[in-house]
Amino acid sequence: MGIKEQLKELEDKISKGLEEAYRKMVEFKKQKKSPLIVSRNGVIIEIKSEEILPTTKAKNS
Repeated sequence: MGIKEQLKELEDKISKGLEEAYRKMVEFKKQKKSPLIVSRNGVIIEIKSEEILPTTKAKNS
Protein backbone atom coordinates (compact mmCIF):
# COMPACT_ATOMS: atom_id res chain seq x y z
CA MET A 1 0.00 0.00 0.00
CA GLY A 2 1.41 3.35 -1.04
CA ILE A 3 1.54 6.52 1.01
CA LYS A 4 -1.44 8.06 -0.83
CA GLU A 5 -3.62 5.04 -0.05
CA GLN A 6 -2.52 5.12 3.59
CA LEU A 7 -3.32 8.81 3.88
CA LYS A 8 -6.74 8.31 2.26
CA GLU A 9 -7.50 5.45 4.68
CA LEU A 10 -6.44 7.61 7.64
CA GLU A 11 -8.54 10.52 6.37
CA ASP A 12 -11.58 8.23 6.08
CA LYS A 13 -11.10 6.93 9.63
CA ILE A 14 -10.77 10.45 11.02
CA SER A 15 -13.91 11.59 9.18
CA LYS A 16 -15.90 8.62 10.48
CA GLY A 17 -14.65 9.30 14.01
CA LEU A 18 -15.68 12.95 13.82
CA GLU A 19 -19.12 12.01 12.49
CA GLU A 20 -19.59 9.54 15.35
CA ALA A 21 -18.46 12.15 17.91
CA TYR A 22 -20.96 14.66 16.49
CA ARG A 23 -23.76 12.06 16.61
CA LYS A 24 -23.00 11.30 20.26
CA MET A 25 -22.82 15.00 21.16
CA VAL A 26 -26.23 15.66 19.52
CA GLU A 27 -27.72 12.69 21.39
CA PHE A 28 -26.32 14.01 24.68
CA LYS A 29 -27.49 17.60 24.05
CA LYS A 30 -31.01 16.46 23.19
CA GLN A 31 -31.17 14.16 26.22
CA LYS A 32 -30.10 16.99 28.56
CA LYS A 33 -32.17 19.60 26.67
CA SER A 34 -29.01 21.68 26.46
CA PRO A 35 -28.29 24.17 23.65
CA LEU A 36 -25.37 23.80 21.26
CA ILE A 37 -23.08 26.83 21.22
CA VAL A 38 -21.27 27.43 17.91
CA SER A 39 -19.51 30.18 16.02
CA ARG A 40 -20.84 31.18 12.59
CA ASN A 41 -18.85 33.75 10.67
CA GLY A 42 -17.22 34.89 13.93
CA VAL A 43 -20.55 35.32 15.73
CA ILE A 44 -21.34 33.04 18.69
CA ILE A 45 -24.85 31.60 18.46
CA GLU A 46 -26.98 29.20 20.49
CA ILE A 47 -28.93 26.42 18.79
CA LYS A 48 -31.81 24.93 20.76
CA SER A 49 -31.47 21.18 21.33
CA GLU A 50 -34.63 20.43 19.34
CA GLU A 51 -33.21 22.35 16.35
CA ILE A 52 -29.83 20.56 16.20
CA LEU A 53 -29.43 18.55 12.99
CA PRO A 54 -28.79 14.83 13.58
CA THR A 55 -25.90 14.81 11.07
CA THR A 56 -23.65 17.33 9.43
CA LYS A 57 -20.96 17.50 6.78
CA ALA A 58 -17.62 19.22 7.26
CA LYS A 59 -16.91 22.34 5.26
CA ASN A 60 -13.37 22.46 3.94
CA SER A 61 -12.01 25.95 3.43
